[in-house]
Amino acid sequence: MFAAAPFIISAAPSQYGGKRLSTETTIIRLGLPKGRMQDGVLELMHDAGIRLTFGRRGYRPTLSLEGFDAKLLKPQNVAEMLHLGSRDLGFAGADWVAELNLDLVELLDTRLDPVRIVAAAEPSFDPRAGAFRVATEYETLTRRWLDAAGFDGRVVRAYGATEVFPPEDADCVVDNTATGETLRANGLHIFADLMHSSTRLYAAHRALDDPAKRRGIEHFTLLVRSVLEARGRVMIEANVPADKLDAVVAVLPGMGEPTVASLAHGGGFAVKAAVKRSELPLLIPRIKEAGGADIVVFQLAQIVP
Repeated sequence: MFAAAPFIISAAPSQYGGKRLSTETTIIRLGLPKGRMQDGVLELMHDAGIRLTFGRRGYRPTLSLEGFDAKLLKPQNVAEMLHLGSRDLGFAGADWVAELNLDLVELLDTRLDPVRIVAAAEPSFDPRAGAFRVATEYETLTRRWLDAAGFDGRVVRAYGATEVFPPEDADCVVDNTATGETLRANGLHIFADLMHSSTRLYAAHRALDDPAKRRGIEHFTLLVRSVLEARGRVMIEANVPADKLDAVVAVLPGMGEPTVASLAHGGGFAVKAAVKRSELPLLIPRIKEAGGADIVVFQLAQIVP
């Protein structure tokens, strides 16, 4: 995990908290994914306070965060360009980083666009029965799976719509799926999981070796991570009588100690804590049982530890 460091990069002298940080221009080349990943990534950046302005050249948005040059590319190309060094930082799917066997630094998992890379076939198919053909866009991952499982499979390169290959043109497929619905609709059932994937933020090794770029990458990562942390939590607040305070505090699984403030006229205390959103269904009745009342739940925008 990177340390949280203040960051401003500019061609002119910059100020942050009264301290000059840099007088040199250092551009961080950011790769943004186009296609199905695009909306989620752009929303994530918007929630982090990073505004994007799209001009006539729709593939090169301008960022409100100083010192960044952004470009929209296919996720596979974002990963490749990071590996080749023409991009410093970018969002891509973990599946394609693994498929292309790229040596990148994973900074964080956005948990957006979760998919499984799976093997699927018609119900009667038995991969141990003998030689078979497997259609896929993931040639590297598929060959690793075949070798590890000891299967006698021949890879047939697919260019989209992999699920239509069986049974005439392939015996099974290796493909990505979020729900498995498309595979089932084509009469295929999943019989093996190769990996789980999602949209991740990656950096190039050489970019992190540059101290100025590293600071900018750390800052960008901090902003994005703060939104992801907030999405998984809510702020819960309750009014508590003085004699019930210890009991209520004991049931709050916050990030640290909860905040406790006295109510007016000696009316007890207001207690609040940032808790996991997934714990709310069980937590609210526990707070009530411990003596809390007037429970209010707030959405969070960003959390910076």
